[in-house]
Amino acid sequence: MSTSFAFARPMYVMVKPAGSLCNLRCKYCYYLEKNKIYADIRQHVISDELLEKFIKEYIEAQTTPNVLFTWHGGETLMRPLSFYKKALELQRVYARGRHIDNCIQTNATLLNDEWCRFFKANNFLVGVSIDGPQEFHDEYRRTVTGKPTFMQVMRGINLLNRHGVEWNAMAVVNDFNADYPLEFYRFFKEIGCHYIQFAPIVERVISRPDGLTLAPGMQGDGTGLADYSVTPEQWGSFLCAIFDEWVRHDVGNYFVQLFDATLANWVGQTPGVCVVSKECGHAGVMEFNGDVYSCDHFVYPEHRLGNIHDKTLAEMMYSRQQSEFAKMKTQMLTRQCRECQYLFACNGECPKNRFVCDSYGNYGHNYLCKGYRQFFEHVAPYMDFMKNELDNRRSPANVMDMARRR
Repeated sequence: MSTSFAFARPMYVMVKPAGSLCNLRCKYCYYLEKNKIYADIRQHVISDELLEKFIKEYIEAQTTPNVLFTWHGGETLMRPLSFYKKALELQRVYARGRHIDNCIQTNATLLNDEWCRFFKANNFLVGVSIDGPQEFHDEYRRTVTGKPTFMQVMRGINLLNRHGVEWNAMAVVNDFNADYPLEFYRFFKEIGCHYIQFAPIVERVISRPDGLTLAPGMQGDGTGLADYSVTPEQWGSFLCAIFDEWVRHDVGNYFVQLFDATLANWVGQTPGVCVVSKECGHAGVMEFNGDVYSCDHFVYPEHRLGNIHDKTLAEMMYSRQQSEFAKMKTQMLTRQCRECQYLFACNGECPKNRFVCDSYGNYGHNYLCKGYRQFFEHVAPYMDFMKNELDNRRSPANVMDMARRR
């Protein structure tokens, strides 16, 4: 591994403080079954010793003055507040002049005033998993006993708002809610959510020797597609419908992650989201026992980089194995991808979704390609206009006037 690659970008490792433990049983969750990898371990939580080792090593490995910690699940609030207070104490001990930020992903059902006061006092950015209005959300996001969770999530969001905590939404787009894009999008505007990430759910059910039932990317074919998966046609129509409303009324006020990332690629900037970046592998993940994996969507034994007790984070994240994983995204593009005029905009999207054949019969094409192409063809005139505005040091929000005239 060359030194130039090692220092080309900051290290980023998400932490699973409670592994795959969760108080919900969302039907489409890709992470619940990861407990099968650790079936022989009794307690699936990070120890105080491992927490300190990770924080110290993670901070010291950074090459920039800003350090971002991301706490992910499972459900992160399955750990007590004292755990995160301990984490902040350790961050202060090892910061040595660096500026540290924290973000945390939660289903929001366990939030209370104490949690919210803590997040506000310590400037946490909170990501909330919510799938739109009640009918959409409760379709798949339910408790262990099968009860709906929408009201609990909204209670948590109201608490975050009451305490002035900064939060954004992570909304899964599935076979059910994808058919109602405007109802979906307008709901987030109604509850005052200005930052929204739409994540298409695509999973395949298979049989593996290790007991895992969901297929990793670039393996198997399109058979066994889970019934909750969004179709390419749904995904394309969903994005186009929401974009049409956003580009006429909401540019600069509401921020949809994929729209921002598309504009970034249109103007030749780093998109800030891995699925449409040229390379992946930038974001690793550490499990509760110190195992480090290439990506949150590739927590499989074959993508394990090692354990923090045996190797340093730098050794694992800048290893040849991780470098090859990162380059796989570009190296394994199909012929149809390489010839596509919109390759620059999606870069083949996530390898997790590459399991169909392209128009030439080459395996490894992205399942959602048709939907993305529909979206890019639809938004091209508006992206061209916003690029021109930026090139001339004008606001890209001027596109709203152009969109209304069209």
